[in-house]
Amino acid sequence: MSLLKYSKQYLANQSRYACLNAFVSRIESSSLLAHADSPTTHVGERGVNNKPIAVKDNMCTKELKTTAGSGILKDFMSPYDATVVKLLQDEGAVIVGKTNMDEFGMGSHSTHSHAGPVRMQRYEGEDASAGGSSGGSALAVASGQCWAALGTDTGGSVRLPAAYTGVVGFKPSYGLISRWGVIAYANSLDTVGILGRSSMDVEEMFDKLNMYDSQDPTSLPSSTRARLRSDSEKPRSLKIGIPLDYNIATLDPTVRKAWIRTLKLLWGQGHSLHPVRLPATQHALSAYYILAPAEASSNLAKYDGVRFGSRADGIDGTRESVLFAKTRGQGLGPEVQRRILLGAFSLSAQAIDNYFIQAQKVRRVVQQDFDRVFAKPNPLLNAAEDREKGDDRVDVLLCPTAPTLAPSLSEVQNQDPVHAYMNDVLTVPASLAGLPAINVPVNVEVAEHQTGQGHETEFKESAGIQIIGQYGDDKLVLDLSSSLQALAETGQSSSAPHMAVWESSTL
Repeated sequence: MSLLKYSKQYLANQSRYACLNAFVSRIESSSLLAHADSPTTHVGERGVNNKPIAVKDNMCTKELKTTAGSGILKDFMSPYDATVVKLLQDEGAVIVGKTNMDEFGMGSHSTHSHAGPVRMQRYEGEDASAGGSSGGSALAVASGQCWAALGTDTGGSVRLPAAYTGVVGFKPSYGLISRWGVIAYANSLDTVGILGRSSMDVEEMFDKLNMYDSQDPTSLPSSTRARLRSDSEKPRSLKIGIPLDYNIATLDPTVRKAWIRTLKLLWGQGHSLHPVRLPATQHALSAYYILAPAEASSNLAKYDGVRFGSRADGIDGTRESVLFAKTRGQGLGPEVQRRILLGAFSLSAQAIDNYFIQAQKVRRVVQQDFDRVFAKPNPLLNAAEDREKGDDRVDVLLCPTAPTLAPSLSEVQNQDPVHAYMNDVLTVPASLAGLPAINVPVNVEVAEHQTGQGHETEFKESAGIQIIGQYGDDKLVLDLSSSLQALAETGQSSSAPHMAVWESSTL
């Protein structure tokens, strides 16, 4: 999508786009047209030059407000651009706007936003969830409002929206893309992710952003990057792991069928399938919802009405002072307050041993589970570390991204918080281990829906299929996602004779 084509499309569809609420701010139309008509602007077949790109609203930009979806930052203007924004602009990309999101990235449906919920219009008469917290970025790509978009993934916040909206969503290995200038939720988990219509588009973005940044203390240094797998080491025929522990009882039958069909497609292309066990998976979600809120309670302490953000109305220096409690009570939404309280409790003296420390131990076990099933050793660990040898190790894992297809917004808004947290059950393990993971949309069977007028309408949906690789195997994950996307579009199929036994297994 060229910038000129995007400009015309956006100007012709402003009212329709406004209903989606995918953006919280955009560059002016006059500025957009000026970029498109610039004589220095040219279109290349590859790369990000002259491409319209959206940025999640928790990434700092000098020209547009950065609110992180929160009322406490509703008027914040950053004095600098985040590293990822600057890198893209240096390559000629045009940042067309900031996308809507769950407040500070805390949510699974992009409904906890000061700007209102993101609304995906799936069929007439009902809005569906676009996923969260990067739902605005995902929907902006899916609706053609940009060529690609940046999001952040803490426990699945790029992959889950990608699964719901039918686009590609990539979470790189932790530390490969700079987080400098990105408003933190949970430092040890936050990863800048990329959303696009195709895996090739996502890879082009990744190539521009995958570099060391001295300003980011979590950025992977060049010496460690040199130990990651090179392009020449990527095998042609892959050993694909089927994590049986991801075949949960609550997995929607439509999603399970899409998973099985995808495995058959890859088997027909010469890849081998290997069932594997990741027993710590059942504890990963509980550990995540202790660790992430604990880090958030520390990160968000600076929003007190003095150093950052807005301040509640009132007089300071009295018993009814507006500082801290009143400012935070008015400026932060209920979901953010809930997670701050949960995090503060798990870090308290009486609870830290039973909650936070135990969750850290579970996190390490989750990482060890992944290291045990991957053929390639983890490059972050000691190369001389003893590893059991075996032929059952795999190159990548393939599983669903979300347990269900996109639910309706009315259903989401009536859910209790615990039910909403369960949407991340299949994405959280890779985040805890810092592994690269990508969502690939796979079409499912045509479904029928009863509209308010009593007419049955047919519509196509896609299920999200997730590819997970060993740390540093980002290029391998991207290559397989490109192949899978091409296979899914052509609809090639093959029957795998040994699949019947696995299809009936469940937890």
